[in-house]
Amino acid sequence: MIQVQTRHLLDAPACAPQPGGGWRARLDLGFEAGPDRTVLRRRRHLGPLRVQRAFHPEGAPCHSYLLHPPGGVVGGDELQIRVDSATVAHALITTPAAGKFYRSAGATAVQSQHFRVGDDAALEWLPALNILHAGARVQMRSRFEVAPGSRLLAWDLLGLGRPGSGDRFQHGSCDLALDVVTGQQTLLAERLRLQGGSPMLQAPWGLRGKGYLATLIAWPATPAMLAELRALAQPPGTDPLMGCTLLPAGAGAQANARDVGLLVCRWLAQSGEDLWEAMIRAWFLLRPEVMGRPACPPRIWST
Repeated sequence: MIQVQTRHLLDAPACAPQPGGGWRARLDLGFEAGPDRTVLRRRRHLGPLRVQRAFHPEGAPCHSYLLHPPGGVVGGDELQIRVDSATVAHALITTPAAGKFYRSAGATAVQSQHFRVGDDAALEWLPALNILHAGARVQMRSRFEVAPGSRLLAWDLLGLGRPGSGDRFQHGSCDLALDVVTGQQTLLAERLRLQGGSPMLQAPWGLRGKGYLATLIAWPATPAMLAELRALAQPPGTDPLMGCTLLPAGAGAQANARDVGLLVCRWLAQSGEDLWEAMIRAWFLLRPEVMGRPACPPRIWST
């Protein structure tokens, strides 16, 4: 029988209050290749972050649903997520519902995510939309470390307020960072600061008044994948807007592969539903080519 290690991190209490009044939560997941399928070998948690069980709807890959039972994050909260997909393992992680970041009285909510994909391993990080309510103060950090022969599909979706409810993110802030590295080489290092009520949210050179944005990254990717993804784009001027590029990997970053790079794609949308559907279409297109498997949507996406 496969043994799964699960315990509280640092032998701390189930919920650890921060000095500023927020809550600290950590989740550490380790996926390993078993005899016939990937298993969730390590599962450690502190506070309200959980993965209850793993699923294998398509055989070897391991599907896991990340849960945050409180249903929302407030100023002063700190969430840390660490995921390791070891050699030859294939992990897919998603969330069952949108994340919500609520108005802050002044403190910043922090969510940091660190992913490591081992030699010949695969990781799919496909969470639901994160919604920033007006007045939220949020800092998000994501770092992906990809080893030789590894494969990665990951996305991030963000909604600024809830326009249908009159929440248009007129105040608040969000500081975003995304880093992708392989060995000693940085493939992508970017920062984005969104300020509630800023002219950038409406400007033609900014978000163009669209309250939903997303980024998808795929590794390794080829010029053919870039062309196929661009073919999915809506006609110019229609919603959602999409643009993508292939960042060169450089010599030695991916053995025995020429013209391989990191595919980076962005969307701007008026509707969260339209944005989600565009992301799913892109994933259906890219997964067979990046992961070598047909798309197998997690069951939770249909509920």
